[in-house]
Amino acid sequence: MNLLEFLTPSAEVCRRTGPHDKIVYSSRVRLARNLPEVPFPGHGKKADRVRVYDQLLPAIQSVPAMGGALGESLERLTPSDKQLLVERHLISREHAAKGAGSGFVLNREESLCVMVNEEDHLRMQALRPGLQLREAWEAIDAFDTALQERVQFAFSPQYGYLTACPTNLGTGIRVSAMLHLPGLVLSEQVSQIIQAVNKLGLAVRGLYGEGTEALGNIFQVSNQMTLGESENEIVERINKVLQQVIEHEENARAMLLEKKARVVFNHVGRAFGILSHAHTISSKETMNLLSLLRLGVDLGILPPAARPAVDELLLLTQPAHLQALFTKGEKLTAEERDSTRADVLRERLRSMDRPAHAGFGARTPPGPDPVP
Repeated sequence: MNLLEFLTPSAEVCRRTGPHDKIVYSSRVRLARNLPEVPFPGHGKKADRVRVYDQLLPAIQSVPAMGGALGESLERLTPSDKQLLVERHLISREHAAKGAGSGFVLNREESLCVMVNEEDHLRMQALRPGLQLREAWEAIDAFDTALQERVQFAFSPQYGYLTACPTNLGTGIRVSAMLHLPGLVLSEQVSQIIQAVNKLGLAVRGLYGEGTEALGNIFQVSNQMTLGESENEIVERINKVLQQVIEHEENARAMLLEKKARVVFNHVGRAFGILSHAHTISSKETMNLLSLLRLGVDLGILPPAARPAVDELLLLTQPAHLQALFTKGEKLTAEERDSTRADVLRERLRSMDRPAHAGFGARTPPGPDPVP
């Protein structure tokens, strides 16, 4: 199976738009569910997991929302295929480490994905571009309802849906958004915001979730507890917090332009220079520099037309995408990946307009530094 033939082309993925998408990459609502009287995946034997997978796969694929979906066992995927799915945030890093008895079902639009036998028997998630938590919740709620007509879930009248981890007990819902916060990072306010969000009972994690780094100034914000509130209450609470974070990021960007315009232009200009001229560059450095180009587009330092190209490079230059798309299946060493990544960046940025002071709009460009 060629996974890339099923997945949406990266250019099309990066043309998707949504509310507040300058700051909010995507919204996700995930539900954890388990079958009754069957050990959780982490406690069951291989035979238990295989039996659960064989039972759940046809049930999931029979839901109308999964028409034309891809359903596959993880043991049939290569490590590169699994990493592709992780880089698109369709499965978790933990799920990618699984084998026999674990799998996934993904719809054509990549807006619905179900992980089978991750930490729970089912991890169902709906994804939307921009800030669309309510829309994602409605989509996964409808899918959950349809699946419950086909499968019985483990449920307690006292505790709600039973899950492998106590923090998911109750509704089993995890509501999250991926945020691009370079303004708060550059103005050194992001730590304060993270502390404030944590005090509100939300978690702030890195690009790939718990225990990962916020590469490219991208942070995930999600609820920590799922018991004691309804799903709608959790969605609305997180939506309000995210609106506040968005406002803080917008204010931070405005302040940087007002008080440190030359510094901002310097960051964007240096990032463009390195990315368009490097001959070897790591994934981490690439993401951090592309984040600055994305900020440059949002602030008018780079033209609006550059936005999809920058977003696509954020995806294409990650290891599995890089290897799948530009090396004809050959396995590269880390050094070869860094060289190939630099080649792709130079080629893609060659036709992009350079950062321009005129991008500050009506603002008068900063004058030359005084001669000592």
